[in-house]
Amino acid sequence: MLFRTAEDRLAGKARAQGAGRGPKKAQALADRGVRVRQGGFTDPDGLAHAFEGATQVLIVSVDRLGEEGVRRHRTAIDVAVAAGVRRILYTAHMGTSSTSRFQACRDHAATEEALRASGVPYTSLRNGFHAASALQFAGHGLATGEPALPADGPVCWTAHDDLAEAAAVILADEGRFEGPTPPLTGAQALTFADIADLAGATRTTALDDTFRGQLVADGVPEDTADHLLGVFLAAREGEFATVDPTLADLIGREPLGMRELLSERPA
Repeated sequence: MLFRTAEDRLAGKARAQGAGRGPKKAQALADRGVRVRQGGFTDPDGLAHAFEGATQVLIVSVDRLGEEGVRRHRTAIDVAVAAGVRRILYTAHMGTSSTSRFQACRDHAATEEALRASGVPYTSLRNGFHAASALQFAGHGLATGEPALPADGPVCWTAHDDLAEAAAVILADEGRFEGPTPPLTGAQALTFADIADLAGATRTTALDDTFRGQLVADGVPEDTADHLLGVFLAAREGEFATVDPTLADLIGREPLGMRELLSERPA
């Protein structure tokens, strides 16, 4: 059978089960025979129930930064080890490094250290930068025709749906990758000037301090503003510029490109 979506692949996996903070969000999977249980990174007992009987666990990285996020990942890893799983998979990021200019990549590096220390075989999915982030950064500017953002560098923006499908493929082929995967990326590395060109807009450059100050003025917490600026600082260093064929090999087609994703934007 040819699986065409991540949901199809998971539903087709024998004894598949899913865990989330809100099981109702996974009702479509439950309707197709996937066992759904509730579990959260701050609830070890709930996670233990969610992981019970699992042979593999996919830990999706949390939306918290710094030690808080890494601590939650360690909790999930510890519970998975205690549950006796054969393999732990984790959604990391291309450019994962303890010296990255991007906080999330430093957090992923710390989590990978915890995975290595766990004693359980693991696969760290080095996902390309989510294309949705590019559209969020440039969204207002694309609508007005002049996105003003800090100086950047080429980034291999990658569709979330493609990454989800690749994760399902790897889950279904246990042990295909040991440790970190190659970068799972789209087929092109683009700057925001490239994205603006595709959208028929003109990219303008904002000073780092001006960009950060505007975020804070708009109500963004200062540490979050620093994190968002870090995306551009890391991009300038080429941390997200790698283009790799592994994602295309996994999903059996060319990954979605920014042109297609821009065309799907709400008008």
